[in-house]
Amino acid sequence: MVTSSRLAVVSGGATGIGREIAGAFAAHGDRVVIVGRRTELLDQASREINETVGSNVVIPVGADLTDPAQVRRAADRISALGDVDVLVNNAGAISTPPADDGLDALAASWHRDLDVNLITAVLLTNALLNRLTRPGGRLIMISSAAAQRGGAGTHSAGSYAAAKAALHGWAFGLARQLGRDGITVNVLAPGYIQDTDIFDGQDTPDFVATKIADTLVGRTGTPADVAAAITYIASAEAGYLTGQVIGLNGGAVLGR
Repeated sequence: MVTSSRLAVVSGGATGIGREIAGAFAAHGDRVVIVGRRTELLDQASREINETVGSNVVIPVGADLTDPAQVRRAADRISALGDVDVLVNNAGAISTPPADDGLDALAASWHRDLDVNLITAVLLTNALLNRLTRPGGRLIMISSAAAQRGGAGTHSAGSYAAAKAALHGWAFGLARQLGRDGITVNVLAPGYIQDTDIFDGQDTPDFVATKIADTLVGRTGTPADVAAAITYIASAEAGYLTGQVIGLNGGAVLGR
């Protein structure tokens, strides 16, 4: 195992993609804070990753990142551990479609998607902004291919695609702002990734087959694919990579 003194923070780190990213950092010897609202899952993930790497390097911090007060408390706990070398804003979800056809239900659905997929990243990033390592910090947003080509259907509703797309413009501004401090800011936009709970049972065999048919490589993505990409973006070797939206989708969405 490569030793490291970095501190990485991964939101939504208890399950799926976030957990895989946390495990990859821990395997490289980083200390890792995983943040989320489901404390039981956070505790389980940290315990299992720590057992795998043979060291207590993963620290769970429970917080609802849509709540500014909880974000402040989480940031205080994280700041007590030292400067943050890597912040991965992975928290997000696809909300339930509007309860009915009324504007009130539509507004509630959109506000929820914006809160969960955009505001969580905005609040946590700003709460930790002054603790990002200068120079050398890495700020990473997890977006979606839906932000690049638009969402369709209950699995990728318009509000989800719009919320993820908002991360892009915000990240570009942060890249301009923080570049002078030696901090890179990038967005990773995965396509369909299996073995996550974001689709909540909607990933039927027919659904998965459709997603595979969209790719040029004939397979779905995995959380390990995402973790490998994040490991590079967060590395010292990626110091010249900033202000980019990087597609990770098997060719389902071609680069522009």
